[in-house]
Amino acid sequence: MTNNVTLTAGQKALQINLDDTIYGSFIEIGAGQEVARNFFKAGSASSTIAKTMSAYDRDFSDAIYGKEADGRYVCKSRLEKMLDHEYQLLDKRLDRDKHKNTKFFVYADTITTTNYSKTVEGNGWIGLRFQNSPDEKPSDFIIHIILHDQDAKLQQETIGIIGTNILHACFNETDPKEILKRTYDSLDKEQFEINMVEVVGPAFKNIDNRLLSLTLVKEKMTNAVIFTPDGMNKQPSDILYKKNILTMRGSFRPVTKVNIDMIEKGLEKFKATNKVAKKDIQILFEITLSNLKAEGEVDEQDFLDRADILCSLGYTVMISNYKKFYKIIEYLSQFTKSRMGVILGVDNLMDMFEEQYYRNLNGGIMEAFGVIFTRDIKFYLYPYKPNEKTELLNSNNIPIHPRVRDLYNYLHSNGRIEDLQYNADLLGIFSKDILNKIKACQTGNWEHAVPQGVADMIKERSLFDWACEIPSKKK
Repeated sequence: MTNNVTLTAGQKALQINLDDTIYGSFIEIGAGQEVARNFFKAGSASSTIAKTMSAYDRDFSDAIYGKEADGRYVCKSRLEKMLDHEYQLLDKRLDRDKHKNTKFFVYADTITTTNYSKTVEGNGWIGLRFQNSPDEKPSDFIIHIILHDQDAKLQQETIGIIGTNILHACFNETDPKEILKRTYDSLDKEQFEINMVEVVGPAFKNIDNRLLSLTLVKEKMTNAVIFTPDGMNKQPSDILYKKNILTMRGSFRPVTKVNIDMIEKGLEKFKATNKVAKKDIQILFEITLSNLKAEGEVDEQDFLDRADILCSLGYTVMISNYKKFYKIIEYLSQFTKSRMGVILGVDNLMDMFEEQYYRNLNGGIMEAFGVIFTRDIKFYLYPYKPNEKTELLNSNNIPIHPRVRDLYNYLHSNGRIEDLQYNADLLGIFSKDILNKIKACQTGNWEHAVPQGVADMIKERSLFDWACEIPSKKK
């Protein structure tokens, strides 16, 4: 139902108010009642609003929705309790015989805006539970946002527009990707980011939330998203806060035994490092958007193929917009001050010292390495030896240009770059070669190079364009 006309928040609120088939409640905590205010100001709000509420006092809030186990109020579990409680009240208090043609909804948010001294970042959870039709079970559209306006009043106004956009979009769009885009109507992407999205219910049948995560990064609504082995999108801070983060970047197309050897050897070394608590280690398999675009536009099925395999192996996956390592280090540093580790191959480490990659920075390569030098991070290097004829490359003989060799020496001599142990039998395995063999139907020539169970998964689900007949065994 998308058109080329972008309505203002006031126009959208009035359009909803004039639709007598939409009726529900607005529950807003922490940043004023800006969404409900848009609907009151638009006129004819009595045909849309059953109830508005703002339980600012914590004791009042706890009495209504119950206490959270961790004591937080701005969290997803709190938002879900608000949606559950208020939707039950709608169902209980409104006579369905009088509302046979009515689609019920509950809009809820729990937000904190920036404080006076600007030491707290504005952020929060927004959710809409709504019916697509009067006889349909409700669906949920949930996002987590980070507010970038520098003033609390501006952040409140932004929230009012976001909430109005979501309510209007959910009742006028069927594609959740389009709903996400409509969230930014009348706003700039510099004003806020969406770093987590989740949709459930009949309105979003057959929607993979991981593809919506990918949309957030593709459309520059955020710079990185995370989902866990169960395929669920997660707010990054819920996964990374105060953790010892161990990251490995790669294409994982497909994941191979080399990748697993790298993460296992890297984890072993990381655990033995000072300032690392085993219980606080969080492993991330990171894929950059530029990697997903290696052959043109992002192939969503190809992305899901990689994600499915990594999740089946029990790993947490991050998709990011960061081409350069210093940017991903800077990003992760906002969640933790604890020691971090990066596992990488020789080619990745050499790229890190290429001056041409930093020409867009005023301070050039020195600006980038200023970030790296000031973070508590270690680089774990996996060696390179593609065949018997080539020399093994590691941290002691890696070819770094003389102009930047001193930067490398500083990290190396201070123990910030360390070599990993390795399985010599695996050094000749490369994802690109394995992928070519998969596509060429070279059955029997690649299965040994991937982790146990991965080859069966690729064949059974036809991942990575596998379209080969498996010869039947003769009796």
